[in-house]
Amino acid sequence: MVDYLEGRAWIERQHPELDWYRISVDGYARLAEIEEAATDSSKAFVAMWFDDSMDAVWEHAIKPGIEEAGYEPVRIDSQEHLDKIDDAIIAALRRARFVVADFTCGEDGARGGVYYEAGFAHGRNIPVIFSCRGDSIREVHFDTRQYPHILWHIEELDVFRRALTTRISATIGDGPRAR
Repeated sequence: MVDYLEGRAWIERQHPELDWYRISVDGYARLAEIEEAATDSSKAFVAMWFDDSMDAVWEHAIKPGIEEAGYEPVRIDSQEHLDKIDDAIIAALRRARFVVADFTCGEDGARGGVYYEAGFAHGRNIPVIFSCRGDSIREVHFDTRQYPHILWHIEELDVFRRALTTRISATIGDGPRAR
């Protein structure tokens, strides 16, 4: 690995007799390039509970809200792949311009995958838009409850859709497919 990184001039030996290295200017440029890789993407990764009770939320609010802002919504359960599901999730997250994470809880509690996917996105500086069904926000963990969530109600999915489109346009900007 060291030989590869040295060969690319991404690291340089810091001490002639010891295995001490530092990241070179080219290495920092490569890191910046990797961090910005998803910026031009038109994809929005959606992390949510895949339960029948959430189908209407997806169809009438989340999916059209993202599309109206000009982006392509990506739900991992609708993507074809041959990988382990975790690998497919990570690959899709890396390709995303931003993430919509809905923290609505089921009777069995919080959706651990949503927390994982939102945390991964934060670690990669991919913006996360938080949402949650209004009566479920009390169940959301303190560490994520501090972020502004779009609270929604099943009877008012049109309100949620418009709020999501507005949040995306205001914080991410309109996408290449904006209507």
